[in-house]
Order: sequence, then structure tokens, then C-alpha cells
Amino acid sequence: MVVFNGLLKIKICEAVSLKPTAWSLRHAVGPRPQTFLLDPYIALNVDDSRIGQTATKQKTNSPAWHDEFVTDVCNGRKIELAVFHDAPIGYDDFVANCTIQFEELLQNGSRHFEDWTAGATGSSQAGSPEPPVLKVGREPGAFRRRA
Repeated sequence: MVVFNGLLKIKICEAVSLKPTAWSLRHAVGPRPQTFLLDPYIALNVDDSRIGQTATKQKTNSPAWHDEFVTDVCNGRKIELAVFHDAPIGYDDFVANCTIQFEELLQNGSRHFEDWTAGATGSSQAGSPEPPVLKVGREPGAFRRRA
């Protein structure tokens, strides 16, 4: 297994068409829960260590953050992005997640990587000069990751 050692810069960009889970609708009032708007945020982990989390965006299913996180990584194997709904009562509700293997990023041969993944939107960027960006199709409920 390939591991990553060095400085990692991650930029969380946006999420599009997030869908509330049945559990997150448990406090919804009214006849139209399909129009329920989330209060989403993204939690960012490298392996089992919390790197940070974005601010909560109020009442939107397509939030934009543009938050950057920088950390030193030692023997890193994976980046995990998890989208949560900031619930008014009790624990926050899980919405979507994505795991990015460092091996996938390092085999790309570039110091910059971006694509859309079903679930949520995030991006990670490692290194300094920015080479060309690889973009893969965008679909509803997708998230963009950049490394």
C-alpha cells in the first residue's frame, strides 16, 4: 500500500443536490419533506485524525464553502470527507461521504487532482505549482474533489 508523507493542502469547494436522509427528515414538519433544506457541513479526516470541518451553511442542498485546510501528513493512506446536517436536536445527521486513497492521487502523476464523486463536494490539493486539472463528469448529488 502506498502512503503519503508531506504537506497536504485541501480545498473544500461545494456540494450539489444533496439529498436529506430519512433520518434527517424525522423533525421535518409539513406535507412536503422533499423540499427539506439541509444545514450541511463537511468533516475532513486523514486516516483516523480529524483535520477540520467547514462552517455550516444554512438552508441549502447545494452549499459552497471554498475552505482550505493545510496539514502535515505522516504515512497517510486516505482522505475522508463526510457531509453532515447540523441537526437542531441531538446528534448531527449523516448525509454523504467520500474516501480518497492517497495511492489514487499519487498514481495520477500530477500534483493536482480534481473530479466529481457521488455523495458530496470537496476538493483536495497537494503541492505548490498547479499543473493542468483533470475533470470527470458532474452529476446531481456529486461532490468535487481536488488534490
